[in-house]
Amino acid sequence: MHSREEKLAAFGRLLDVMDALREQCPWNAAQTMESIRRLTEEEVYELSDAIVKGDAPGVSKEIGDLLYHMVFYARIGQEDGSFDIADCLDKVCEKMIFRHPHVFGDKKGETTSAKEIADTWELVKAREKGGNKTVMEGIPDAMPALLKAIAMQEKARGCGFDWEKKEDVWAKVVEEVGEVQEAAGSSADLQEEFGDLLFAVINAARLYGVDAEVALGESCSKFRRRFNYIEASIKAQGRTLSDATLADMDALWDQAKDRGL
Repeated sequence: MHSREEKLAAFGRLLDVMDALREQCPWNAAQTMESIRRLTEEEVYELSDAIVKGDAPGVSKEIGDLLYHMVFYARIGQEDGSFDIADCLDKVCEKMIFRHPHVFGDKKGETTSAKEIADTWELVKAREKGGNKTVMEGIPDAMPALLKAIAMQEKARGCGFDWEKKEDVWAKVVEEVGEVQEAAGSSADLQEEFGDLLFAVINAARLYGVDAEVALGESCSKFRRRFNYIEASIKAQGRTLSDATLADMDALWDQAKDRGL
């Protein structure tokens, strides 16, 4: 591993690279915060994918890519005089120091469990000067709905609004299933009821320590593998998917399952 001096030097090198690119590369010079925002979103997903796969070299690479984007935004802010990278770093340090009194403040040295910290996290944030006015305010509207649901549930839990026993959530899931079935037969509220059911299932996953985003991603990957098997098998028979019956595809699906796909 690198020394502290080497780490600081590497970060300084990144700042130098950004300065050179911004001043000498036409493409980099033309970019705005809005133009690179979508690219940043892609980088976040690529980092997440590397983490899920347990790909340490990939995680290292993607962290670097994401840091490059953060420095890019800071350089643009510096150019219009609104902020620079030091402002960004100072703000996050001040925020973390405030939110961790058991490490930096008047509660330093007191025994605090990870659960206690998590359970009061949102209450501590609510006391923060210049923080969000409401607990849910920090959750972006543009966030994917599944991730938004997880974030909202975690924030509510951090304020003490949660099920007393995780087993109690199943009654809510069953209730929502019933409401979806009822709406499917007679109501125009089917979309809303499906949303409530999904929210309840995500809540149940959280209570049982399952990351719903990862779980759904794994199910999508499994579905892809099995459907690819169906498609490949039908093509090997000299047919196309449009030639196959549902019974044909169901049988091949079962074969894929038996083969561990």
